[in-house]
Amino acid sequence: MQDIVRLKVKVVPGASRPGVAGWLGDALKIRVAAPPEKGRANAAVLKLLGKELAVHESALRIVAGGASQNKIVEIHGITGADIQRVFGSNDT
Repeated sequence: MQDIVRLKVKVVPGASRPGVAGWLGDALKIRVAAPPEKGRANAAVLKLLGKELAVHESALRIVAGGASQNKIVEIHGITGADIQRVFGSNDT
């Protein structure tokens, strides 16, 4: 069975400094330069997460919150331990 992780993210679109800002409660805060229109910010989030986690963008999918700053991203092929290794511990 393939590993699947669901990750809560808080997206800040239109940011001047894109990147992963760290944990905000139980969600990973992600800043993207793309505006929140026509799916641009969502695409930027998936691209950034794919790069950070070293997985292909096709392994990532937004499963909730497509039009919201608060989203749930499903990631195939990694474990929760992989998330902690890349982004640090979520001490909530």
